[in-house]
Amino acid sequence: MLRIITQRADAEAELRRICDRTQDEQVVHKEATVREVLQTVKRQGDRALLHYTAEFDQKTLKVEELRVSGSELDAAYQQVNKDLLDAIQLACRQIEAFHRQRVPKSWVQFGTDDIVLGKRYTPVDRAGIYIPGGRAAYPSTVLMNAIPAKVAGVPRIAMVTPPGSEKGINPAVLVAAQEAGIQEIYRVGGAQAIAALAYGTETIPKVDVITGPGNIYVTLAKKLVYGTVGIDSLAGPSEVLIIADSGANPIHVATDMLAQAEHDPLAAAILLTPDSALARKVAAEVERQLVNHPRRLLTEKAIAHYGLVVVVSSLAEAAELSNQFAPEHLELEITEPWDLVNQIRHAGAIFLGYSTPEAVGDYLAGPNHTLPTSGAARYASALGVETFLKHSSLIQYSPTALNKMGNAIITLAETEGLNSHADSVRLRIENRTDDA
Repeated sequence: MLRIITQRADAEAELRRICDRTQDEQVVHKEATVREVLQTVKRQGDRALLHYTAEFDQKTLKVEELRVSGSELDAAYQQVNKDLLDAIQLACRQIEAFHRQRVPKSWVQFGTDDIVLGKRYTPVDRAGIYIPGGRAAYPSTVLMNAIPAKVAGVPRIAMVTPPGSEKGINPAVLVAAQEAGIQEIYRVGGAQAIAALAYGTETIPKVDVITGPGNIYVTLAKKLVYGTVGIDSLAGPSEVLIIADSGANPIHVATDMLAQAEHDPLAAAILLTPDSALARKVAAEVERQLVNHPRRLLTEKAIAHYGLVVVVSSLAEAAELSNQFAPEHLELEITEPWDLVNQIRHAGAIFLGYSTPEAVGDYLAGPNHTLPTSGAARYASALGVETFLKHSSLIQYSPTALNKMGNAIITLAETEGLNSHADSVRLRIENRTDDA
């Protein structure tokens, strides 16, 4: 049953509980398991990957089967219909067009006294993307991770994904990978896949950055290998927060809430509205749609534990509560969404108006659907081309510039007790004076 709350204090307490829903007592035990997997893969390489694939995925593989073959990639195209292929290709174009607008430009500035300063962006040499394969197939996640890497100019991109059912990896996932420019695909999942990307094995070369969502074991593995490699984020279960006014359609709002709840039993779906009548209608509509829902068991569990409706005094109060929660997805299903958007400080992605369900962003709009969760939108952003780039500072001082700035540098270095730092400048200045 979807709960309706009317008191601000109760709402704040419930939002905190939902935000902290992944902080359970089993995490410590799971982290110990993940550490063991990481170290075993680091020591044993491919042998460990085969062992854990048999243990966790119940799939017996040979070493040569770890990499998906060219014939399998070709065959995948024969297993998807034209409508799906067209949709994947359209999504590719939309996502690429958006991310090309986000590529930062290197720059150089020539100042006075021949001081040259700048910033130079270069891609990592190799990226690894993780694509989950548990409850469903996610070709959209392939596109959202691979295309920004390609736009950033990463020379080599490797993809890992669980080995799949008896029929193998879902063909839509393999087609999406190829449309995004990936040919290097490995059938391995879980913490062992993250270990392979971070440390390398005989078959899977190590990468510089790992991106992509996964279950708690994948997330913990990414957390533990950070520093050896870069990562995008520690993504948790999906969440949506909807701010709706009296003009919102209760059927649409309920469907949007269920669209998040059907992801995972830990998914969160929250509605904030000043309209108590809308609140009641949405709660009733959620119950109605759940009756024949194809994923009723897990969706009903998510709604029961992490579904919430809050009746607020105003849209301004809704914005305040939203900022406290910092949702992954924020829908503004209100008459004038642009009037409220300036009051929103923390959200992974914002969907404006009655005709913009979150699913638009999941698949086709262009902005990335890999977003900060569990309150991380307070300090983090969506995955993008920047995830696969690093920048180097460019600095050049002429003899004249060093002579002009040198004494200040020497003073600062000596204050910190770093005499050789000071000498490295002093000697150059003295030599220039001698030469003169």
